[in-house]
Amino acid sequence: MARRESPDPHDLLSIDSLLSEDELALRSRVRAFVDEAVRPRIAEWYEGAVFPVELIPRFAELGLLGMHLTGYGCAGRSAVEYGIAAAELEAGDSGLRTFVSVQGSLAMSAIHKHGSEEQKVRWLPGMASGEIIGCFGLTEPGSGSDPGSMTTFARRDGSDWVINGAKRWIGLASIAQVAIIWAQTDDGIRGFAVPTDTKGFTATPIEPKLSMRASIQCDIELVDVRVPADALLPGAEGLRGPFACLNEARYGIVWGVLGAARDSYRAALEYAQQRLQFDRPLAAYQLTQRKLADMAVEIEKGQLLALHLGRLKDQGRLEPHQISMGKLNNTRIAIEIAREARAMLGGNGITLDHSPLRHANNLESVRTYEGTDEVHTLVLGQAITGMPAFR
Repeated sequence: MARRESPDPHDLLSIDSLLSEDELALRSRVRAFVDEAVRPRIAEWYEGAVFPVELIPRFAELGLLGMHLTGYGCAGRSAVEYGIAAAELEAGDSGLRTFVSVQGSLAMSAIHKHGSEEQKVRWLPGMASGEIIGCFGLTEPGSGSDPGSMTTFARRDGSDWVINGAKRWIGLASIAQVAIIWAQTDDGIRGFAVPTDTKGFTATPIEPKLSMRASIQCDIELVDVRVPADALLPGAEGLRGPFACLNEARYGIVWGVLGAARDSYRAALEYAQQRLQFDRPLAAYQLTQRKLADMAVEIEKGQLLALHLGRLKDQGRLEPHQISMGKLNNTRIAIEIAREARAMLGGNGITLDHSPLRHANNLESVRTYEGTDEVHTLVLGQAITGMPAFR
């Protein structure tokens, strides 16, 4: 009788069998990039609070910038492929996946979904190639989960628009060449593509941070920022404009956080197999095996959820409340796995020699941006009961 091979501890449900050859090949390419270019230096970047801008051309070469968009130099890959790439990047660090998300799912998606043909031609090819960086200015100092209460205002002055206000926690703003700014107007909330060298536009990195240290988040100040009429995104009216982009980013998070969870689980498993206590590997103890089993179960369930949502998205059937379920569940389990993995590493787990605590710290930000746990819970509550409970 042929001897059975041991199961793969990272694919107990054979989820790889549900992926196509193209999807597996993309995963291998992005994983190899992370292993070669990210892992050797991520601790250094994290400790020094440095975003590695030198990697931007590599992201572009891999087709990761706006990869799920079509035309204008974008790769036109599937939603599942975008999710797979997000997971591999976040296995390296949440800051890397955040860069791709802000650039592609937020800034580029805003132009692709809501921009004029002239705006698409002007901005998207350079953004896909990494020569132009974008940011997405929605959140304000006084309005995070309630963007409808934003106070940034754009008024008409002849054929121009003049924008005044402030934004906070805006990824990439200090290195961006174009900012998608959302503002109140006399006709409701509208979006604008604002060159960041416009007089009155100032972006200041937020420091110091305990999370997302290998990433850039900024305060933006807008003082009499004057832009021409053609800066207005013609297809975006009301909050549906930014929310359409936020759902793109939230979908990427559903996959991305699983990368951080998987990397934390991998670190704990390898450590437990090598670390001896009382003359036995930690992995030989029942409590350790229970912890590892719990992690594996949650990761596999999260992967099935992400893959199902990705297939729905590729079929044009994905609903916002389904994205909320994915973001709420997968972010919640990822942070629990990272914390448990850190504990399994003992005192060594608080050093940057190991990834779980870095992932856990980053995930504190990921669970907050693009909708907090509470917001996504209420989205699901409304879907279940038919009654909104936001106010």
